[in-house]
Amino acid sequence: MTAFAQTPASRSAPPGLRLLDPAALSRIHRLELVARGLVEGFISGRHRSPYRGFSAEFAEHREYSPGDDIHDLDWRVYGRSDRYYIKQYIEETNLRATILLDASGSMAYRGELAAPHNGRPLSKFEYAQYLAASLTHLLIGQQDAVGLVTFDTQVRRYLPSRSRPTHLRVLLDELDATEPGGETALAPIFHDAADRVHRRGLIVIISDLFDDPDRLLNALHHFRYRKHEVIVMHVMAEEELSFPFDRWSQFKDLEARERHLELDPRALRAAYLDEVRRHLATLEKGCGEMKIDYVPFSTRQEFDMALAGYLAHRHSTTK
Repeated sequence: MTAFAQTPASRSAPPGLRLLDPAALSRIHRLELVARGLVEGFISGRHRSPYRGFSAEFAEHREYSPGDDIHDLDWRVYGRSDRYYIKQYIEETNLRATILLDASGSMAYRGELAAPHNGRPLSKFEYAQYLAASLTHLLIGQQDAVGLVTFDTQVRRYLPSRSRPTHLRVLLDELDATEPGGETALAPIFHDAADRVHRRGLIVIISDLFDDPDRLLNALHHFRYRKHEVIVMHVMAEEELSFPFDRWSQFKDLEARERHLELDPRALRAAYLDEVRRHLATLEKGCGEMKIDYVPFSTRQEFDMALAGYLAHRHSTTK
């Protein structure tokens, strides 16, 4: 879209840990990110597994087989039918989450309308870094497993899901070390990630979603085909949403720095905003049809407020 290079402020906190914002953590520490569907895993947790076991939530009966524990016999059913049945329950398990972080050049845009953080407005990528770090801290605090995929023109790094507390620092350091790079085509990246993440779990995509919406939705369907639950966090700068520019300007392509245009933004504002609205509406409708959480974020809103609002809403609608 439009941007000019700016020099990042100095980082006083240790690498990685600077992304754990105390205000953000205080807003979300009492919230949970619970899977709505079935997930795979073996650690006792908050999420339903597709496997039958002997935990607290009743699922169904099955006929008794030699070797079954007689303590699990349902004597009421026996009294009615004179046949032996075992109570089966749904196991609870840990969630395996994978965060896909868009590190393409367009994510480097830092608008003047962005909410200030530590004295300066956040770029889209920094906003996404804070979202990813906060979610990682929340999930590992729930004893869930978290992995990370960073990408631009290709997958840069793939860190498989782990739930150990020490893995939090590994993920935070990787997030901190990542910088926005070059061009990207998101759909092939998503197909690649869907092929890499084999076990059913949660996929969280944090991106500005600058790609053809039909190709994006087809790639998101790949995750759903593999039975993953998907959350799409669509991060855009307020300038990209409202296009407030009112004088001749030079617009630079952040994914191909040699490309730029000089134009009067007032002449194309209406057409631009119509195109943005169509793009957003197509993504939101397509995600809704696939039962994917589509969550728009504007950098004008503080990331911790926006994230806490989403988590609270999700909690209220998750049974």
